[in-house]
Amino acid sequence: MPCESLDGVYASCRNFDTLNKKLAAAVLAAAKQGDVVYCVDGSVTEDVSAQIVCRRDKSARILDGVPKSAAAFAAARVFARGGCARSAYALAEGGRPAFPLAVYDVDCELVASDVKLWLCDLVGDEADGFFVCGGKAKKIKVFEIDRMPAYDSTCAVVVGEIPLLEKRRFSFDDLMDVLRRLRAPDGCPWDRAQTHESIRGNMIEEAYELVDAVDSGEDSKICEEAGDVLMQGAFHALIAEERGAFGAGDVLSDVCRKLIFRHSHIFGKDRAENAEGALSVWDKNKDIEKGHRTASDSVRDVPKAFPAVLRAQKVGKRAAKVGYDFANVQEAAKRVSEETEELLSAVAAGDKAHIAEEAGDLLFSAVNVGRLAGADCEEALRASTDKFVRRFCAVEAAARADGRELCSLSPAEMWKYYDKVKADERG
Repeated sequence: MPCESLDGVYASCRNFDTLNKKLAAAVLAAAKQGDVVYCVDGSVTEDVSAQIVCRRDKSARILDGVPKSAAAFAAARVFARGGCARSAYALAEGGRPAFPLAVYDVDCELVASDVKLWLCDLVGDEADGFFVCGGKAKKIKVFEIDRMPAYDSTCAVVVGEIPLLEKRRFSFDDLMDVLRRLRAPDGCPWDRAQTHESIRGNMIEEAYELVDAVDSGEDSKICEEAGDVLMQGAFHALIAEERGAFGAGDVLSDVCRKLIFRHSHIFGKDRAENAEGALSVWDKNKDIEKGHRTASDSVRDVPKAFPAVLRAQKVGKRAAKVGYDFANVQEAAKRVSEETEELLSAVAAGDKAHIAEEAGDLLFSAVNVGRLAGADCEEALRASTDKFVRRFCAVEAAARADGRELCSLSPAEMWKYYDKVKADERG
């Protein structure tokens, strides 16, 4: 039987995706003329062109060889049970790998550099590994992968399983393992004592700290606080797992299903030309997902635990979708005046319960005005509060500069200082 090399196909291709398709096409074309034996280095399961041939020709027989990854594990004397193999040309495929890990096809310095950066992100640059070449393994640090004297098709990198306490980079599974250890019978007494209800407030606190970090614009703070929020979600998942309700896998599956379903303009047949259209699709799918059959269902579904202003704005927005709203901002503003008069009447009557009710009505009306004007009322009130704090501190500083204390000033004097601070702010 004549033997033919396909090196010429390699020379004519700009990338490996094209190469594998052309190699498979050449083999399949030859098979139409008679029996063909297609030999690849290593295992068919690790050769993309051979996989294409097998998918397109169901009559193809597989006589498998020793996988490149198996040879690499053996050379490094790392036991591969439960491990993973990845081609250096397909690092991004398959998500985060399991360990022990063998990366084969490290056939040049450029590819070795890609492998190094990928592994540094997974395990850290000081993690131990093995560089395998020609069947021999050399122990190295991950950062040394692209500093080897030579590379060829036999080269691979092997990284064994790293004990939890020796890791410098962690995965979500590691986070769950840490929490399980803390909740174990001999774990942390405080963590073991927690319930969904006892850590409820922690989630609220951590969420606000993340928002504060975002406002600061400091990436290190955002990173830290995002981790704290993630940990709180993982903690709830573990508590539920312990009582057989659901686990972290269910949480991740649910959120992925939700993202796919609600983004039907990406993963389905809906269309959205801009952000407004995308939000409309999202809202439609959300109502379907939550089983909202009436406008009341949607309004009632706004979480009661939201900050009051945020909840008021969302309730008003959902009611407005079915036309239950003011005609315009001006009409809403009239209701503010009416509610102000009703509050003043309640104050005059001295009825505390009525005062609280009318104060709430006034605030709700003010939120409607802001909503119809296009403002995010939660953010607007936060910004106004920040502005008041800033100006108050400036008023006190100005008064002290004049040798006065705030408590000694008359209301008129205080306002005089305030007006000056306000004018200075506005330039």
